[in-house]
Amino acid sequence: MDAQTCILTRRSVRKFTGEKVSREEIEKIVSLAAYAPSWKNTQISRYIAIEDEQARRVISERFCPPGTNNPFIISSCPVLIAQTFIKGRSGFERDGSFTTDRGEGWQYYDCGIAAQTFCLAAHDLGLSTVIMGVFDRKGLQEYLQIPEDQELMALIALGRPDAEPQAPQRKDTGVLLSYR
Repeated sequence: MDAQTCILTRRSVRKFTGEKVSREEIEKIVSLAAYAPSWKNTQISRYIAIEDEQARRVISERFCPPGTNNPFIISSCPVLIAQTFIKGRSGFERDGSFTTDRGEGWQYYDCGIAAQTFCLAAHDLGLSTVIMGVFDRKGLQEYLQIPEDQELMALIALGRPDAEPQAPQRKDTGVLLSYR
């Protein structure tokens, strides 16, 4: 699939078939996501593939607020990806000082680029994703035993789509773009 088609047809999918995602597919997606640009090529994103159904159920019940779609999505997807990042690298100089006035905020930018690259790679392989950010981050970090030098950034549900959602309305280029 060409890049434009991939961008134009990728959707956030919240309902998946029960079909398994192979480890080879997961590894291919992560190997492609590794090509996402990052601050001084720091490549801070890391991924934990949670295949175990019981673990996904615990995550959906204990670490997601009720009244959101996340518990349903997490308990029904065949693989949940926990995206973490190495702290203190992106946006920093070797002496630990910040390079920009954004402080440690640049690491979130790099994680966003990596997450979108992950999702586009999955879509190119016929899989679907949705990125989730509403969960008890500190509690889930402890449950997943995230190392001290890392922080949990996002959860990405991964699987085969049960249905293809329609594209939502997009803002016109005239609204999004200005020239000076």
